[in-house]
Amino acid sequence: MSAFVDLTQPFYDGMPGFSMTGPDGQKVHCTARVRETLSHADTAPLYGGKCAFAYTELNFYGSIGTRLDSPYIRYPEARDIGQLGLEELILPGIALDLRGWSPEAPVNPDDVELPEDLAGHAVLFNFGWDADWGGERYLANPYIGTPLIDLLIERGVKLVGVDCVSVDGKLDPERPAHSRLLANDILIVEDLRGLEALHGKAFRFFAMPLPVRGAASMPVRVFAEVLS
Repeated sequence: MSAFVDLTQPFYDGMPGFSMTGPDGQKVHCTARVRETLSHADTAPLYGGKCAFAYTELNFYGSIGTRLDSPYIRYPEARDIGQLGLEELILPGIALDLRGWSPEAPVNPDDVELPEDLAGHAVLFNFGWDADWGGERYLANPYIGTPLIDLLIERGVKLVGVDCVSVDGKLDPERPAHSRLLANDILIVEDLRGLEALHGKAFRFFAMPLPVRGAASMPVRVFAEVLS
């Protein structure tokens, strides 16, 4: 019988997000807003007191929480979230144990053991950074070095996931992981959690966004089905 492991950070009002400076020089803090527009008490009179419903409104940036990046986030002519097929979002996976890795340091091919054939796989990097979700240390993330990016492309990987804020180091404006992976139609999932449960396991990886047309990235419910 299969077991399921939830790999998704919680999504809630005022959750940890990120700050960015817009074209006008103004700093914007990106988070999620969840509010109840109509309560059970508000709607009960509409049904003669026989039943009641609550209605909530969500407002959030696509690049927040555990999220999936489509190629469109990097390339304007590429596919967006709404154009991705289910066969790209349900994949065999492997999890690499890199816990204890130095912050703001790249991972290169000599640092990992990768199977030769990774065609169609999700490769997940477990840095253990999810333990600091929402804290200051979380923003100084490890990342995937360019030689390893090229090796993942060469071996046919379909998706790369990390349990930190980005697959890229924040000091390189080229953002080589996003640039190279997405140019090769390799999807990216960031801000995962709980990857240690997958070490040495055979599993299928699921990353399920709403198929929102025009969305560059999207929060996702991510989980693994452990097969053995």
